[in-house]
Amino acid sequence: MENRLIVSSSPHFRANTNTQRIMLDVIIALLPATVAGIYFFGSRAALVIFVTILSCVISEYLSRKALKKESTISDLSAVVTGLLLALNLPSTIPLWMAAIGGVVAIVIAKQLFGGLGQNFMNPALVARVFLLNAFLKHMTSFEKPIGVDVVSSATSIDAISSATPLYQMKEFVKGNAAYLPEYWDLFIGKIAGCIGETSVIALLIGAAYLLYRRVISPEIPVTFIGSVALLTWIFGGKTLFTGDWLYHVLSGGLMIGAFFMATDYATSPVTFKGRVIMGLGCGILTAVIRLYTGYPEGVSYAILLMNICVPLIDRYTVPKSFGGEKAVA
Repeated sequence: MENRLIVSSSPHFRANTNTQRIMLDVIIALLPATVAGIYFFGSRAALVIFVTILSCVISEYLSRKALKKESTISDLSAVVTGLLLALNLPSTIPLWMAAIGGVVAIVIAKQLFGGLGQNFMNPALVARVFLLNAFLKHMTSFEKPIGVDVVSSATSIDAISSATPLYQMKEFVKGNAAYLPEYWDLFIGKIAGCIGETSVIALLIGAAYLLYRRVISPEIPVTFIGSVALLTWIFGGKTLFTGDWLYHVLSGGLMIGAFFMATDYATSPVTFKGRVIMGLGCGILTAVIRLYTGYPEGVSYAILLMNICVPLIDRYTVPKSFGGEKAVA
């Protein structure tokens, strides 16, 4: 039986909103984290942000032109992708690598799949994971915040570049580190890390704005963060139920991932139940990667793996239409 209803691909918006308005809201929500990143990591962070945004916008324009499709740079989605990518990069990354990341995000992860709403994985995260695997040394070399003496518990020269709070936590649990950053430093962002992931308070301000504007719903962030907290409390210590769950919640890319990456319209489920499953899946995978692999952070991989599962989640959580097609005898 021929389908009677045809809809466009996500993102779908209601009322007087459109793609440009939503993207502008996301940009506004990311401004506190952007300002905090520039404050703590200096003008080099601002330069990385500029380069990634410029790379994404140019890549969007040229790829759409090469494909003989209408230009979409005015919808600001390329700007959002570039900004999110930059905030997930260290301020020390060579600028040409940051530019390559922008090309990967737009051309490979977005436009090759048809453009906005057709991509099945978050473009900024695809680019980050690509850069992480292609240029591991540069992607794990973190500059200490300006005016802050970050104590490293590293035991070798190569490990110094990985002295983020999550790396220090791994070493602390093993008994190889005696120092951990204070909760307050984690909350305001006076720690080593990527440009936009360190200041929890800045990210929460932006998240509150998105929730107020109803750009995102709370199901994915709440279940994502909650499951990470629960699992790291149970399994994250030297014995059961002794893990420092608050340290895990405040560290790494959890906040920016839960509120700004996992909630992407095109790559997240459309139903309440589906979004809960998405959040739980991201949280479980993040905790497993953090606690049981050699990699201290797992947010990016967790979200991308769950992005792949979204069509399956939607298939089993979207209610069947009333009076649907009858089975053929």
